[in-house]
Amino acid sequence: MHHQHPPVTASSVDLQRYLGTWYEIARLPMRHEPRDYTDITATYSLQEDGKVKVDNRARDGEGELQQSVGEASVVDGSGNAKLEVSFMPDGFKWVPFTKGDYWILRVDEDYRTALVGSPDRKYLWLLSREPVMAASVKNEYLATATAQGFELDDLIHTRQTATD
Repeated sequence: MHHQHPPVTASSVDLQRYLGTWYEIARLPMRHEPRDYTDITATYSLQEDGKVKVDNRARDGEGELQQSVGEASVVDGSGNAKLEVSFMPDGFKWVPFTKGDYWILRVDEDYRTALVGSPDRKYLWLLSREPVMAASVKNEYLATATAQGFELDDLIHTRQTATD
């Protein structure tokens, strides 16, 4: 399916409230991120230069901690909903790109659930402040992704071992 228009983002995002740690609940697959990775989290913090530090962590198939750190800049005029993320080459172990567009498509008013995608619809992340998400919430946010033109056939549900 070809989409002429990019996905629609959240109208505005309170960056201060978006900061902190998010658990990855589901994602569209990425070449570089092995399927056996569990406990994937992303932590955002504000740097002194005004950019956002992005700290991605995961446990690999051996249970070892893997980390990839990058930084994000807010795209002017996007209401903080569009970020450009770049990862340092040495941290480029399992993150799918060294530079990418990270669009916040939807976030709830309490900043507990977020849906993030790339404008080309290749990447999608469903994030939560908790390692587990109610099925009803998951379905509602994935329905938003579908409505925005994302193909969810290959969706991976990330294992968070704290909930096993």
